[in-house]
Amino acid sequence: MKARGHAVVPSAGLVPENDPTTLFTGSGMQPMLPYLLGKKHPNGVRVTNSQRSFRAQDIEEVGDNRHTTYFEMLGNWSFGDYFKKEQLAWFYEFLTKKVSISSDRISVTCFAGDEQFGLPKDLESYEIWRNLGIPEERILFYPSKNNWWSRGGPPETTPVGDPCGPDSEVFYDFGLELGLHEQSTWKNEKCHPNCDCGRFMEIGNSVFMKYKKVSDTKFELLPRKNVDFGGGLERITAASNNDRDVFKLDIFATFRAHLEQVSGKQYGSLASAETKLPLIRSFRIVMDHVRAAHALIEDGVRPSNTEQGYILRRLLRRAIVHADKLGVAPGTLLEAPKSNPSGTEGLLFGVMRDEESKFRRALDRGMQEIKKGERDVFKLVTSYGLPVEVLKEFIEVDEEKLKKQVEGHQELSRAGSEQKFKGGLADTSDMSVKYHTATHLLQQALRTVLGTHVYQKGSNITPERLRFDFSHPDKMTNEQKSRVEEIVNKQIALALPVTYQDLPLGEAQELGAIGLFEEKYGDPASVSGAGKARVYKIGDFSLEFCGGPHVMNTKELGEISLGDRVTKLRFVIRKEEAVSSGVRRIKAVLES
Repeated sequence: MKARGHAVVPSAGLVPENDPTTLFTGSGMQPMLPYLLGKKHPNGVRVTNSQRSFRAQDIEEVGDNRHTTYFEMLGNWSFGDYFKKEQLAWFYEFLTKKVSISSDRISVTCFAGDEQFGLPKDLESYEIWRNLGIPEERILFYPSKNNWWSRGGPPETTPVGDPCGPDSEVFYDFGLELGLHEQSTWKNEKCHPNCDCGRFMEIGNSVFMKYKKVSDTKFELLPRKNVDFGGGLERITAASNNDRDVFKLDIFATFRAHLEQVSGKQYGSLASAETKLPLIRSFRIVMDHVRAAHALIEDGVRPSNTEQGYILRRLLRRAIVHADKLGVAPGTLLEAPKSNPSGTEGLLFGVMRDEESKFRRALDRGMQEIKKGERDVFKLVTSYGLPVEVLKEFIEVDEEKLKKQVEGHQELSRAGSEQKFKGGLADTSDMSVKYHTATHLLQQALRTVLGTHVYQKGSNITPERLRFDFSHPDKMTNEQKSRVEEIVNKQIALALPVTYQDLPLGEAQELGAIGLFEEKYGDPASVSGAGKARVYKIGDFSLEFCGGPHVMNTKELGEISLGDRVTKLRFVIRKEEAVSSGVRRIKAVLES
């Protein structure tokens, strides 16, 4: 791609900086969204990279030979420059000439069109593939659920305001070695690239973003046509090796060898026979989850009970459960070979070992309750943190009943949260509103003093004080706290106007708005219609997504009327403490 005029840009972090719609960067497209919507990219109209990606929705899929939660996505983008003809030819050349994949192994799919939304069949891509030498029988048309791309899925669920378009996917056929070629069936029909039998593996997807959804039923052409390509590095490598098991790649070699050593089992013998499916599944889950956890911790995520930290905790605990199934002794799983135990590697594995210790203690408490006769699955899961996979080993688990209990609990929680105002406020009194506005000033001050890794992790506000949780690994120094107080009080003294706008998400993100979206804040898209969110601006100092109440000017934070007397107030940090690994808490007041 570089040889074809593309600027090589670095991978974005696994935790999106200013995207409130998702917890993780799950594709190379996410950081490119503003440019796909029309903003000019600083590196020009052709860009390429290898994006580190994590998909939490794939956790349950891990265990087969091809799904991983963490992976690298090779990507290239054209912002209004080249389109289908160049893109498909270049990727085909890459696969057949650079990676040396036999063209006989390649099948491709195209968009079949969608009459309901007036979207035409992609005959142009079909003809390009034919001209490149792909036989007609290996070019298949699929409906929008398979060959349409948007962040929300098919046309009917594509978010209003989002760029989208038909795509053309490329699949590698492992069928020849598997004895599945031509004769293989899937669910009583001839198998095909989009079935799940394992014969075919998707290795690349070219999205032709030429549309923008403008209403629930209408799509319009974008001012310029874009290309968004993503190809899984691990999957392309598996195809190059002609081995459909991505867990045999050398990227897993060191940890795989360690896992074989501490479990006393050989991955290769299990994988080749696949006769002991639960064991090979556990091997893969442990390898993927530890690798993914390592990557998340490296990007600043720490185990917790909320947001990214919850997913990390789930990965680690699930890995421990499956390591136990493999016969790995407690405390040995995460003693992976490290070149420098006192360096970064030692720190990362230290975080994992600490989480294992906490989980072991939770397991012990939960098992004691089971021994005492406790059989309430919901209580054991929610109160003691026992995974359902563990409980199944000891008691009968009605998963359908548990699912209904969890959903009922969520409904009660939502009903309860509706009694409070959005944004963690206990009420909407004058002081609570002042403290809510003060949290916006506080967050920006913390980012100024400590760095842009700081993000809100939660808040609780009463008429007496504010409590603000934020991401930061270390205890704040007295100098840092004083500096934060100074910055907040300066913004109060400047009498900055507090205003808001309801903006499309993409536009708000382009402006640099930041914010936290949990259930207690409500759905940002519901504030003012689909695809829009409310953004509060405090002078030129702060810009945040928020749905709560605010003062009209920061000077209101600096005074309070008591009868006929006006008392001056000053922002003061009363306490700064740890909440969990990587999360700190500030308690502050406005006092005279």
